[in-house]
Amino acid sequence: MVELILGKFNYLMAIALMMIGFYAMIAKSNLIKKIIGMNIFQTAIFLFYISIGKVTGGTAPIVWDKAVLYDNPLPHVLILTAIVVSVSTTAVAFALIIRIYREFGTIEEDRIMEAKFLSLSKRKEEDGLD
Repeated sequence: MVELILGKFNYLMAIALMMIGFYAMIAKSNLIKKIIGMNIFQTAIFLFYISIGKVTGGTAPIVWDKAVLYDNPLPHVLILTAIVVSVSTTAVAFALIIRIYREFGTIEEDRIMEAKFLSLSKRKEEDGLD
């Protein structure tokens, strides 16, 4: 049983990180905390894909006379691209949060929705649509 758990430890940690990140995105109302949760979730995906690329007994994918079995380099290459996309997504999200803060004066999701509802109802009253 211990060997099974230790053998799959990286997969278990990836699942735990995914659940932590998913919880942060769903349960928190602070937009910064949601972005942190998204980054934790993305990191879990990176760990999972890198773990898949490792082959037991495999060597680096370099042509060598003694090498019989190679590790799969494709997940590593894909994760490098995913890291760039993750950083870009985070930067855009932070820029949007700054814009939201300037507009509404808060980064709490509940307060933003209240302010948006109040502004829409105020606009309806001014236009005489109420």
